[in-house]
Amino acid sequence: MAEQNGGYKSWLASLQKEVLRQLQKKGQSKQKSLLLKKIPIKIHGELDNQQIGNMQIDYVEHCGSSAAGEFVCTIDSTCIASGWEEWEAVMGRGQFPTKEGLDRARFRSPFSWIEIHSDTDKGFVNAHLVKYSEETNLGFSRSRPYKKNDNCYVEQKNYTVLRRFLGYGRYETDKQLFIIKEMIVLIEIYVNFLQPVMKLVAKERIGNKVKKKYDTAKTPYQRLLLSGVLNEEQKQQLGNYYETLNPMEILRQIRKLQQKLYKTLR
Repeated sequence: MAEQNGGYKSWLASLQKEVLRQLQKKGQSKQKSLLLKKIPIKIHGELDNQQIGNMQIDYVEHCGSSAAGEFVCTIDSTCIASGWEEWEAVMGRGQFPTKEGLDRARFRSPFSWIEIHSDTDKGFVNAHLVKYSEETNLGFSRSRPYKKNDNCYVEQKNYTVLRRFLGYGRYETDKQLFIIKEMIVLIEIYVNFLQPVMKLVAKERIGNKVKKKYDTAKTPYQRLLLSGVLNEEQKQQLGNYYETLNPMEILRQIRKLQQKLYKTLR
């Protein structure tokens, strides 16, 4: 009889745990659903790629071949009109560090942010960031789940810039985080001031082919000067800083930090 009672109590305890788990899961699902309703969906064609300050944001995970545990992530913020980049490296994808990282990037930017557009990652779609956007009067929209083309401007920068400089290794220590923070400051300068890119201005389908037309290649800095969003003082400050830059010296510093970072993987 005692064994039967013990078995019944064990079964009842496991049942209670399962019911509680399901209730918690249902509550979390309902909470996320309410958050998603606060953040409108915008597809690729609905984003204004002519307005300086419309930012697409995304994570670049430096987890190597395993996403287990905590590792360094870089928050990539891309202005879809000018191509201007701001990056912040944080440990993990916690909601508060993400909000703080975006705030530092926004404060450092030479122009005002109008809207942020993210995917549905929980690091972005959360109460912290919704409240932050409301407090700062910053627009906030999101992509459709599993539709990377809705966030294509920042997605392409993830590879063409950050992956090319930082690679695909796993970075999970404070030392590695510090080196990456040093590197992205230099990468920002190099990409924003010294790396010209062409911008798609029109495309036309002719039969089974698509003909694309691009403008003259310009750096994000040049596009920013031509945009009209900066006053004369801001233009002068950026111009004076631009005159001090030595592209080869910046690349040499980046390469040194790359070697320092890669040595931590051995």
